[in-house]
Amino acid sequence: MARFFGVQVEEFGFGLPPRILGKKIHGTIYSLNWLPIGGFVKLAGEDAEDIDREKAKATTAKERSHYFWAKSRGQRAAILLAGVTMNFLLAVAITTGLLTHGVIEPTKIVHVEKVTVESPAWQAGLHEQDVIRSIAYTDKNTLQTKNLEVPQTLIDIVKAHAGETVLLNILRGSDSLTVAVVPRKEPPKGEGPLGVAVSNLMKRKYPLSQAPFLAVKINVIRMWEMLSSLGHVIAKLVTGEQIAKGEIAGPIGIAQVTGEAVKYGWEAVLEFMSILSLNLALLNVLPFPALDGGRLAFVIADKFGKKARPAVERVIHQIGMIILLALILLITVNDILRIVRG
Repeated sequence: MARFFGVQVEEFGFGLPPRILGKKIHGTIYSLNWLPIGGFVKLAGEDAEDIDREKAKATTAKERSHYFWAKSRGQRAAILLAGVTMNFLLAVAITTGLLTHGVIEPTKIVHVEKVTVESPAWQAGLHEQDVIRSIAYTDKNTLQTKNLEVPQTLIDIVKAHAGETVLLNILRGSDSLTVAVVPRKEPPKGEGPLGVAVSNLMKRKYPLSQAPFLAVKINVIRMWEMLSSLGHVIAKLVTGEQIAKGEIAGPIGIAQVTGEAVKYGWEAVLEFMSILSLNLALLNVLPFPALDGGRLAFVIADKFGKKARPAVERVIHQIGMIILLALILLITVNDILRIVRG
């Protein structure tokens, strides 16, 4: 976006300095840096300097056009919001791909996932993938029928009527069946009264015509939840209340969670990647010095006639960066201690 508006990009860095290596291509240094906690784009004139009259006279309009500070407020805002926008769009793109591939969602259909051999369900002839639509049982000498939409309803009823005959209305393919079964009063360890594993979760694939819109909705909801969670964490920091384990994590904590996600397959890794990208979008747009949102706040203030002196703005951003790095260090130490302590 900076190049689109003609701003000179001095450096595009992976990680934060000090630099490991860098190569200059078409006027931009592409660098790899030692601190793997993000990245940065250094723009010419991003930290605006006071220009005295003599220097201003010596600087041509063409030379000034390459500087960030020389651009209009709208152009500067667009440049600052570009990274945030791409983080959000990446999250939406990943979510869209996952939705079209298929995601596990709760439904109002309770189905059998597993039947234990020699269990009451096995003896009654239940099969995997059978849909249990309702359960009938006797209560105070009256036959009661309960439609099932969540597994817990079935679990509660069979526990309450263990040792009694209950009737399950089953849908197997296109066939409707009624099965009589007696739940066990004392089932073996690890098994329930019926000896089945049931769930209302099913994999659903969304067409490409629907997935992007649903992905935007999902990520907007997630961003709101993240903002709410961040507010609670900040409130705890201000009041001195203890922050719960796992409520906040740094680079090491993120690496640890990524390792856990790998165990569950590539879909879990992509899901976590989309959440990280969305989290970056939210954090970067916050009006905190040194972040894109902090710089944007100065652009907005400029529009309302509250322009700060360049030297003052630069110092404020430097202080903000120091605070951010200190927080990252503190969180990283906390992550290490948490891992060591188990």
